[in-house]
Amino acid sequence: MIIIPAIDLKDGQCVRLRQGQFEDQTVFSDSPVEMAAHWVSQGARRLHMVDLDGAVQGKPVHAEVVAAVCARFPELPVQIGGGIRSLESIEGYVKAGAAYVIIGTQAVRQPEFVAEACQAFPGRIIVGLDAKQGFVATEGWLETSSVKAVELAQRFEGVGVSAIVYTDISRDGMMQGANIEETSNLAEQINIPVIVSGGVTDLADVRRIARRAESGLLGMIAGRALYEKTLDLNEAQRLLDEENLGE
Repeated sequence: MIIIPAIDLKDGQCVRLRQGQFEDQTVFSDSPVEMAAHWVSQGARRLHMVDLDGAVQGKPVHAEVVAAVCARFPELPVQIGGGIRSLESIEGYVKAGAAYVIIGTQAVRQPEFVAEACQAFPGRIIVGLDAKQGFVATEGWLETSSVKAVELAQRFEGVGVSAIVYTDISRDGMMQGANIEETSNLAEQINIPVIVSGGVTDLADVRRIARRAESGLLGMIAGRALYEKTLDLNEAQRLLDEENLGE
């Protein structure tokens, strides 16, 4: 199990939102590449990047920034999401060096697109399920669908999805602890590894998530907790390694 630092991109900066609200943001750095360098120095084994502007516009906006991070750290697996609605967008990120590409909105609109992407880019596709009260949100979390997260996740069994990033929007950026019960419940109902996202706050949270590793949890994404230093990346990863849960 691994801790995955998050870099959310908006207007070329590293930001964190609260509950996905664009008007409630905190800027943590003007240099995404240097921020990536910081997390690498702290022992990051994977990096989670989100193109927030891309998620709203429906197309990649910060592709050059992502490419710059991948070029500087070619050994670091980068997973990128936000505005990925076509095979061309996926191809662009793969050629830029991204290890994984996250499909969110398009997975809800056209679930068959996920299977198509998995066939075209085997081993590189992650599905991002961002939920409010169990229902999937789309368009950069601005709209909530009538699709239940568990039911949608089950549709992707056997098509080649590498992992599912499950985000509880109500917890994201709120520093109130991850929704471990709901995430573990999802993981137990599918055979695809699940990455916890939203609300990871401190070392106690990491321990609670680690106890549910057997349910199919691959790791956890941490954002505001790392930036505001309520969680230390190196310390958290060491805890997981000592419990023989490191990747």
